[in-house]
Amino acid sequence: MFPENTPWKINPAAPAAQSAVLHDAPNQAGAYVARVKLAAGKMVPPHTHPEERIYTVLSGVFYIGMGERYDDALLVAYPPGAIVILPARQAHFHAAKAGEWVVQINSNGPTSFDYVDSEDDPRGQAD
Repeated sequence: MFPENTPWKINPAAPAAQSAVLHDAPNQAGAYVARVKLAAGKMVPPHTHPEERIYTVLSGVFYIGMGERYDDALLVAYPPGAIVILPARQAHFHAAKAGEWVVQINSNGPTSFDYVDSEDDPRGQAD
């Protein structure tokens, strides 16, 4: 797959982000590959996933912080080429402070996107 053919879609669990599934289905058992991008100035509140994830930074500076409460001071910046291993069920959050970033996720499903604070979850909320 070439970058210009990446099937980007708005992520309903985190509308500030776009995601693309590149291999298999993350909601099924087994290996999957996906990409996520976040535009400059956007953030994703604290959330968890049930599986361990390996993030590879493809472009931009990837900011991720660990914890159940969003805190700019806890964000760590990872440049292109960096790899971040996120343990299963680790509460974390993201920001795009230095411009848009794109990461690739390699993991084993099934996955889910579970907000620490249900008030942050946009799914099912009225407009």
